[in-house]
Amino acid sequence: MDDIAQSIPEGPALSDWMTVKPEWIDFNGHLNMAYYNVLFDEGIDDIYHLMGFGANYAKTRGMTTFVADFRVRYLRELHEGDRVQCSVQLLAHDEKRFHSYQELRHEDGWLAATAESLVLHIDMSGPKVAPMPPDIAERIAALQAAHDKLPRPEAVGLPMGIPGKTKPL
Repeated sequence: MDDIAQSIPEGPALSDWMTVKPEWIDFNGHLNMAYYNVLFDEGIDDIYHLMGFGANYAKTRGMTTFVADFRVRYLRELHEGDRVQCSVQLLAHDEKRFHSYQELRHEDGWLAATAESLVLHIDMSGPKVAPMPPDIAERIAALQAAHDKLPRPEAVGLPMGIPGKTKPL
């Protein structure tokens, strides 16, 4: 196992601190919903090195990741200049995809938003969904082993709809 896999954190992986930019503020005076996605995306990019992904992976190996499903829960407004950090917890994986949970926390400690994603491993020559190379699979397995010790977040897999109004499938 390489040095990065050995340096997997005991808890969720944490991004660098990010600051809400003025141009991200909507006419309601708070962070526009689209930019929560930007913060989650930049947050997971910060920890992709733990899994072996990122721009260099795409350039040198011709493989990358695509998001297949992404769901955000907006819990508290963010405003211009607020500083947030993204945490990432790996929930499950197989040879071609991984399921993760993310949180955006304000520097004062409160939870602003959560997200859940299903990410596919892609061979860019297709592009097509493809198995991860053995070294990447090993990194994912190491992260999964560390995160399996964490409690499952309550927000994972919540249904969406209007109680009593949304008909089940």
